[in-house]
Amino acid sequence: MSKNYKQISENILHNIGGKENVVSAAHCATRLRLVLKDDEKINVKEIEEMPAVKGSFNTSGQFQVILGSGVVDEVYKEFINLANIKEGSKDELKKEADKKLNPLQRLLKSLADVFVPILPILVAAGLLMGINNILTSQGLFIEGQSIVEAYPQFKDLAELINTFANTGFAFLPIFLGFSAAKAFGGNPYLGACIGALMIHSDLLNGYSYGAAVVEGTVPVWNIFGLTIAKVGYQGTVLPVLAAAFVLAKVEKTLHKIIPSVLNNLLTPLFTVFITGILTFVVIGPVMRGLGNGITSGLLWLINTLGPIGGAIFGFLYAPIVITGMHHSFVAIETQLLADIATTGGSFIFPVAAMSNVAQGAAALSVLLILRKDNKMKGIASASGISALLGITEPAIFGVNLKLRYPFFGAMIGSAVGSAYLMLTKVLAISPGAAGLPGIISIRPTSIVNYIIAMILSMVVAVVSTIVIAKFMNKKQVVNDEQIAA
Repeated sequence: MSKNYKQISENILHNIGGKENVVSAAHCATRLRLVLKDDEKINVKEIEEMPAVKGSFNTSGQFQVILGSGVVDEVYKEFINLANIKEGSKDELKKEADKKLNPLQRLLKSLADVFVPILPILVAAGLLMGINNILTSQGLFIEGQSIVEAYPQFKDLAELINTFANTGFAFLPIFLGFSAAKAFGGNPYLGACIGALMIHSDLLNGYSYGAAVVEGTVPVWNIFGLTIAKVGYQGTVLPVLAAAFVLAKVEKTLHKIIPSVLNNLLTPLFTVFITGILTFVVIGPVMRGLGNGITSGLLWLINTLGPIGGAIFGFLYAPIVITGMHHSFVAIETQLLADIATTGGSFIFPVAAMSNVAQGAAALSVLLILRKDNKMKGIASASGISALLGITEPAIFGVNLKLRYPFFGAMIGSAVGSAYLMLTKVLAISPGAAGLPGIISIRPTSIVNYIIAMILSMVVAVVSTIVIAKFMNKKQVVNDEQIAA
């Protein structure tokens, strides 16, 4: 195999339009990642027929060729020599790929860039919250009692864990401010400062805002005739994102107009002051209303339509992933988790998990249908298992969309599993791996129903895939006979 790396690289280069079409290249553990000038020049069919290639897909401005660990390293070395380009990192490649994205795609990618770095915080907080729920939920293990009530010696441990769990959500605006400012091109520490300002202890706690409005006790600042509500933004997401975006724009503008000799002194001062004023006067109130409206709308949809709403959401989730629009759900899900005392948790994560395991099961069912296509069976087996664990791109782009019938079968399976989720009110208390490992992110009292929903998704996906495949094959035979006649 080692003697073929150069040939593999030559074949890939030839089938992507030659070195003149290559902007940059990098690789991860299993994939060769390419940014090309013209994606229309890619000969996907020829590339995927190569024995060394396990699949390919085009996403976020990158054409990615799945080669497998070990192989990709050697192919990459040969490829950059043949293409006459310098070795690049994944970050550099992403910058080049971003230039090919339209405004909506850039917005969605920016959302992903904001939330991916802080996911470990949310995962840790959510899992700690789950442990606390196990200790304090009545009737979970002992009839009529919680573990803490039955064994008082665990009471302080439960309180300690609860404090640790709440920290991630209590200071979420600070983490978001830092990450968002960095993603939008601003100073992340100024972003963290704005995030901290929005939950300052001198402000009315955001969770008490609704009651204060009803009672008419909302505290205010009176500044030169302008009345500004002294209200915090605990448990919110959109206000912090918008404030960080404005901060980055204000900072960049000030860098251009303030003389360099005063830049380090005046730019941070005016950036924080201007952004802070705009946050409490305009940004915060508007975005709080928008965030609450979106969350309430989704909750109304799910609570009103129940299983039907879940089925619709589950059916459409995979197509939404293909467009990249699923990145917009991250902000909504974080809002649901941040306000978990009111919302109870997130319904988005369980639905995503149903879609992922359905895509994985549908890809694996290809092993039963394509008995003679060993290469596709190899790709289907590896990508199917990956999808069951929460990574669906290889299965969706490498198998299911290519064959079509597994993708449709998976959508049906996801719809059935998601309908059962809504029927049994399964919610997640933290983000995580949306698939089989997602059990640890689910409310302890809902774990059994989550498992049942996953089984439903996978079984229905397999059966639907096989049925649709037989129907499509029969239709193809009829068309062939008509053409022959």
